[in-house]
Amino acid sequence: MNTQLIKDVKDVYVETFEQTPILIFSPGRINIIGEHTDYNDGFVFPAAVDKGIAAAIQKSDSNICTAYALDMDSKIEFELDKLKPLKQGSWENYVFGVIAEIQNRNKVIGNFNIVFKGDIPGGAGMSSSAALENSVVYGINELFDLGLTKEEMIFISQKAEHNYVGVNCGIMDQYASMFGIKDHALLLDCRTIKAKPFKIDFKDHELLLINTNVKHSLSDSAYNDRRSACENIAKLLKVTALRDATEDDLATIKDEVTPENYQKALYVIQENNRARQASKAMEEVDLATLGNLIYGSHEGLSKQYKVSCEELDFLVGKAKASGYVIGARMMGGGFGGCTINLIEKGKAEDFKALVSEPYKDRFGKACSFYSVALSDGTHVVKQ
Repeated sequence: MNTQLIKDVKDVYVETFEQTPILIFSPGRINIIGEHTDYNDGFVFPAAVDKGIAAAIQKSDSNICTAYALDMDSKIEFELDKLKPLKQGSWENYVFGVIAEIQNRNKVIGNFNIVFKGDIPGGAGMSSSAALENSVVYGINELFDLGLTKEEMIFISQKAEHNYVGVNCGIMDQYASMFGIKDHALLLDCRTIKAKPFKIDFKDHELLLINTNVKHSLSDSAYNDRRSACENIAKLLKVTALRDATEDDLATIKDEVTPENYQKALYVIQENNRARQASKAMEEVDLATLGNLIYGSHEGLSKQYKVSCEELDFLVGKAKASGYVIGARMMGGGFGGCTINLIEKGKAEDFKALVSEPYKDRFGKACSFYSVALSDGTHVVKQ
């Protein structure tokens, strides 16, 4: 957790509102393996990280609320009984959505002021949106003593995104951000919304994220297309979701679906298996197997599910060729964002040197590198 971030929001809050606020830190997340399995009722393997959103919140004596996005130098005043999504809204709709969903549960809240700031790299696919939603719901719950459980809070955050932002997201991002445990990843069953924590010991390896700094416009339509393909194949197989299907089951309807959709469904079934195998590899501290599973995940995302892009494939190819990255894959929805790399400690600078210039020469822009550590989930920061 970035202590400077906490200091920044506290100082600005005190200066602006002349009160001592409650301080909240809500982390972003990575996903070690298990991509595009969440909306198929499958398994994912996320972890909260030490980058996120810091928020300062306190009750207001005035008849309005104020929210201040410090890193965007953007401020909005609003009334609690007149909330609706802004047509041109960006961060505002995440805040409004959370408040509206709390009120939909017949919880009574008063006016408040909030200042927040984040250090999650833009476009990295590390769920700054879930971190923001969770910081708001957690802060309001704390401030007005609403008695919401963490599980209730993540569903409020998810509904806010569905109803105020218009993104029909799964629950992984909010779950990982809220329930993260330092030095652990969470094997989350997206059907039961129950997770088993696994203590992570990467021994002489560490995680390095590389941001392509691109986001191809295909992503939203491609997401919807893949989601509907998976749901249609589940119906053909007469199962609730692809989580319930095996490769043998899928083979029985091979002639009834397009080759492209067959491969997409096959990827999901195989990725679910990889996520479970990865948990076993972590338990046994078998990093070689974990690395191979991570490479296998990328191969499936690129060749079968077809949500990668040239920039992501280039970075994973460089990782494979390096000799000291034992696993790498694209992370997140795809068509841009980050790769996650399991790299030998002490080799990060070598890898930057190996990748930076060729990437810039090939794509005309720089990629960015971030080291992350696994952290606790959303919590009050003691002052």
